[in-house]
Amino acid sequence: MNYEEYLDEVTTLITEKYAMTDETAIQMVMRAQADNFFSPHDDDPTLCTLDRTHKDAKTVFAQYK
Repeated sequence: MNYEEYLDEVTTLITEKYAMTDETAIQMVMRAQADNFFSPHDDDPTLCTLDRTHKDAKTVFAQYK
């Protein structure tokens, strides 16, 4: 998946796993992105996997809730 699809999937997982609203999940992902959390993913597309989305959704939720 490409970088944008990856971010969308992380956002979706946050809403589904942690019962967050779309707006809240989007804000969390945007804050993580502003902190360069996803920079390695943008530089290395092989990091944009479905398995990794689950790990990153958990991390983003824990750090940005």
